[in-house]
Amino acid sequence: MSQISVNDLSFCYDGSYDMVFEHVSFQMDTDWKLGFTGRNGCGKTTFLNLLMGKYPYEGTISGPANFDYFPFEVTDPRAPAGDIVSGICPDAQEWQVSRELNLLEVPPEVLWRPFETLSNGEQTKVLLAALFLKADHFLLLDEPTNHLDARARDTVAGYLRRK
Repeated sequence: MSQISVNDLSFCYDGSYDMVFEHVSFQMDTDWKLGFTGRNGCGKTTFLNLLMGKYPYEGTISGPANFDYFPFEVTDPRAPAGDIVSGICPDAQEWQVSRELNLLEVPPEVLWRPFETLSNGEQTKVLLAALFLKADHFLLLDEPTNHLDARARDTVAGYLRRK
């Protein structure tokens, strides 16, 4: 059990006078499964980016956790989906990838197709499978059900509940 500690966090974007966070402090256990909800523009994605160290801020964010942010950036969408997965989680075995894809109701043949030819839903599911194949990381999921139809959202919701 590890703790992520946020102490006196303050942040605003360059050129803005409006604070996104002002003197915020709390702790999270890395074993917890948490969700941030709120209206658009209230700072949910900004907070995840602060955890990832993408922006300078005042205060401290500390913890032993390795963070992984979803969705992953795909630098070469022409590459086969399997290569994308291997780049994200190089230690994953083929059977593990197949198992995760099966749980997400994605046929394993998608791994041989160029990533850009997959539907948005297939891309999302392939990246989710890769995310959950990474061990010992604190996972940050940002809107994982975007681009999914109702059936796919149910599938992903069930998958995430099992995780």
